[in-house]
Amino acid sequence: MYKRVFSIAVIAACVFLYMIPAFCQEDITSLLDPAFPKHERPAAVFAHDAHNEKAGIEDCAVCHHVWEDGKIVEGESSEDQKCSDCHAVKPEAGKTGLRNAYHKLCTDCHVKEENGPVSCAGCHPKSGAAPAEH
Repeated sequence: MYKRVFSIAVIAACVFLYMIPAFCQEDITSLLDPAFPKHERPAAVFAHDAHNEKAGIEDCAVCHHVWEDGKIVEGESSEDQKCSDCHAVKPEAGKTGLRNAYHKLCTDCHVKEENGPVSCAGCHPKSGAAPAEH
C-alpha cells in the first residue's frame, strides 16, 4: 500500500515540476495567441529568454510597452498582460490591431537592428522546418 502511494506521489511531483515551466514566460517557445480564432500560418517561433539574451534586451518594457495618450509611457511594463488585452483582433478606429501589433513590434525592431527575420516564413516556419536564426 505504501509503495503504491509513494509511487503516485513521485509521479504527481514529477508532473508538477514538469508543468512549472509551462507557466513561465521565460520558457515561451512560440507565439500562439488564443485571441485568433483561426490561424493562417503556424505560430511564430520565439524562444523568449534566448532571444532577449542574444538581442541584449534587459528591460521588459522594450516589448511589453504601456501606451497612453498616443505615446509610450516610460518606466512602465505590461508584461503581466496579454497583448490582446490592449490590441483587439478587429481593431477600433485609430488603434493598432493585434496582428499588426505583433508584426510591427517584431519587424520594426528586426529592421532597425538589421538582425532577425522579416519575412513571413522567417517567423512562421512550416511544421518541421528549422526556425530562422535571430
